[in-house]
This record gives sequence, structure tokens and C-alpha cells, in this order.
Amino acid sequence: MKRYLYFILTIGFLMLWSSCRKDFEFSPSTGNLEFSKDTVYLDTIFTNIGSSTYNLKVYNRSNDDISIPSLRLALGQSSNYRLNVDGVAGEIFENVEILAKDSLFIFIESTIDINNFPNPDGNFLYTDQIEFDANSNLQKVELVTLVQDAVFIYPNRDNTTKVVETLTLDIAGELIETELQGRELLPTELTFTNEKPYVIYGFATVPNGETLTIDAGARIHFHNNSGIIVSNNGSLQVNGAFSNDQDLLENEVIFEGDRLEPNFANTPGQWGTIWLLDGSINNSVNYATIKNASVGILCDGNPNAISDKLTITNSQIYNSSNYGIFGRNTSIAGENIVINNTGLVSFAGTLGGKYNFTHSTIANYWNNGFRQFPSVLINNFVLDEDNNATIADLTEANFNNCIIYGNDNPEILLDEIEDDAVVFNFKFTNCLIRFEDRNNNFSGPNYDLNDTNHYEGNIFNEDPNFKDTDANMLIIGDGSAAINKGLPASATQVPFDILNVNRTGAPDLGAYQHITFPEEDN
Repeated sequence: MKRYLYFILTIGFLMLWSSCRKDFEFSPSTGNLEFSKDTVYLDTIFTNIGSSTYNLKVYNRSNDDISIPSLRLALGQSSNYRLNVDGVAGEIFENVEILAKDSLFIFIESTIDINNFPNPDGNFLYTDQIEFDANSNLQKVELVTLVQDAVFIYPNRDNTTKVVETLTLDIAGELIETELQGRELLPTELTFTNEKPYVIYGFATVPNGETLTIDAGARIHFHNNSGIIVSNNGSLQVNGAFSNDQDLLENEVIFEGDRLEPNFANTPGQWGTIWLLDGSINNSVNYATIKNASVGILCDGNPNAISDKLTITNSQIYNSSNYGIFGRNTSIAGENIVINNTGLVSFAGTLGGKYNFTHSTIANYWNNGFRQFPSVLINNFVLDEDNNATIADLTEANFNNCIIYGNDNPEILLDEIEDDAVVFNFKFTNCLIRFEDRNNNFSGPNYDLNDTNHYEGNIFNEDPNFKDTDANMLIIGDGSAAINKGLPASATQVPFDILNVNRTGAPDLGAYQHITFPEEDN
């Protein structure tokens, strides 16, 4: 009975309290709002490409529940910005409520057509304001976006069926239909200049027998699942040049994604690959930076080409989600190459082929998850779905004056299916290599480090003293084990390093001659 009486009294008290409680009363704001920032910079976007979503937080620091009579974009419905206020999209909002000591989020996006503005001259600064309240209580937050003009290359679309054009590829003379979105480059598109950036949707294909020439200083940006394909008898000529300003890289050709915001600057896997199909010829890349791809360069076929299928010099490949360079029964020559931060393998030469790298730094300091492969992988086979192997000759795999290192151990893997019908020729000469077989997992002649047929003049497991591997700065410092350990430039024919420093006197290993880091100065 007492419990029942207590229950009745408690319910009565709650009903009495609730009947006395005043409903929330919202007073108009008085110009005392506070903001997480006074200007929202939406960073740089390309014309007609939507920005990332940015946020602004609005605070009510007072002890009163308030209502903002008007929250709007100054340009109203003509603005190229879009707002979302507490889950509601629009340009103009009325009576937006904020409880005492509370806040609300505003999310901001933009898509801007630079052609709608007079004389943009390549870049255009687009601005607007978010206005809170009005008259004497008016408060503003600035919105700023740099819009960049570009040359856009994208596949055709059937306006009736909405089907996007797909590619039929000429691979070594055989036409193969694919589901890859893209199209062949037109004759007027076969020279990329440095006048405007290029933005590619889908795969831009170099037609049979044609050459895509990319001038020094060009900037090529790829949308998701996009890239360049060079087909049968086609060629890619990337003609970058040394840049005096290593921050701007004004003369280097840069391949990267089409998201220009800082958060995407080093995000792997934003676009597909540069794919040199079996049958493409005389491909050359000089002074290029290839970053944030799935595979930096995918090179197929032509292992016995009189001149190497791909010659790549003075170039950097960073932040590839799978491979930096992926060769499949092909021929590649590289000098002054730097590769770092790849999800799988920095350089893979598979199904045999011919590979020669000199004064290159091939590293992998991937820190975005578990690594299960080394920096350098060489094999002579490929497996089909039934685990049956196709094997081929590895006629050459030579690494001279290179650094092969990373945050795993070992950093080379030589995976051979032995067969008298094929050869497996490789040699590391005067290289700094991370290879320490603590658990005796690697045996056989391929891992006999004293066999001068395969290993000569190398240094194992000593510190290369890279400047900053996380930032892809693989310059070596005064404490590097690679200093003065290279074959002379007269033997390697690479007299200058990737920064155009003369190395003819006493060459260091890798792509860089050593420097004194600022923190080492006395």
C-alpha cells in the first residue's frame, strides 16, 4: 500500500512540475552569434566540378534560446554555393533556432562554371557571403573559392539511353572490346600544352600509330577510374624538364587526381593508371611526377623491343594504392627514378622481361595498412584462375647504383619457377638494399648474396638516412651509407642526379647526391 501511495505521489509531482514548466521561448538574435571561422575557403576547384563539403559552426553563447530571423546567401538563388542548415538544403532560411549554449552546423558546397564570368583569364576568384539576421544585427561569414579553367577530355554520352562510350582497345593488333569508359584522343588533342590543366574523365586513348606529346610544365588531372591508354603502335612522349623551384616544379609534368583540396594532396588511389598496352612503342617519360594513382605506370609486352618499350628518367612516383611501376613481360629502362609509398609493390617486373635501373631510389614506406610485398618484386610467371603457370624469359633485371629500402624486411623478392626452357637473369651491383633473412625463409641460388653473378659491391641493411619518408622526401643526408659508394658516372652514363647535381666525382647511390639537412647544420 505504501509503495502504491508513493507511486501516486511521484506521478502527481511530475504532472505538477510539467504543468508549471514554460515552453521554450525563442528570442530574435541580436547580432551576437559566434562562428568557427570568419571566412570559409573552399580551396581550388575546376570549373563545373563540385567541391568537397566544408562546414561552418554557429554558436549561441548566450543563456537564451534564440531564433535567427534570416540566414541566407548574399547572392540568393543566383549563388553558386549551396548550403545545408541542420539537414535542410537551400539558399535562404528563416527563423533558424539555436538553444542556449548550443550551436548548429552549416555545410557548404559549390559548383562553378567559369565561362559564366567575363574574362576569367584561366583562374577566377568566386566569392559570396552567408548573412545572418539583418539591419543593425547583420553578421556575415565570407565564402571564397578559386576556380580554375581547364581542358576537359571525357567520353561521349548517348543522351537518349544515358550510356557512356566504352573503349575497344587495339592490343598488339587484336581488337578487344572492354567496359572501360573513355574514347580515343582526336588529332587536335594529341599535344598537351602547359597553357591550361587537363582534366580527364574515363580513359583517354592514344590511337593506333599516333603519339601523345606532353609539353614541359603540363598538368594532367584524372577523375576517379580514369587514366591514359597507349594502344598498338602508339607512343607517349612526356617531355618534362628540370625545375629550378622544387616546390612549384614549374617545368615538370605532373599527373594526379582532379581533387585539388589539401586533404587529397597525398591520398592514394584517386585515379587509374598510365597504361602502355602490348604493341605500344617508343614510350618515354622525363621529369614527371606521378602521384595518387592506383598503378602509376602499367607497362605490357614487347620484352624484346630493339629500344626499350619504356624509358623513364628523372621522375617520381608516389602514393600508388597498388603498384608504382608494374611491368608484365616488357622492357623498361629507368634512370634517376624515385618510387615510394605503394600499397603493394613499388616496382614489379613480372612474367619475365627486360629491366634496367640505374641511380634509382625504389623504396616503400607505406603506412596506410599492412604490407605483404617488398619494394621490388621480380618473377618469371603468371598464374591463371586454375593456378596454372605461364612462364617467360627474364632476360635482364639489372639494378646499378640503386637504393632499395623500406619499412619492411626484406625489400626484394625474386620469385622464380625454374625451367630449363627459360632464363632468369638478374644482378644487383653497388646497391644499398634492405635484406635481412633472420628466419632463413629465403634460400637457393637467387638469394646467395655472395654469388657475384647476381650480387656485386652491394651494401645490406645500413641506413640510407632519407630526409622524410612520410613526405616522400628521399634525399639522403650526411649520415647515409650510400655516400660515395656508386660506380663512376663514366660507367653508368648518368652524370647528373635528379636535381641536376653533378655526380661525376664521387657518385652516391640512388637518385640523389647527398646534402646536409638543415637540422644538421652547426
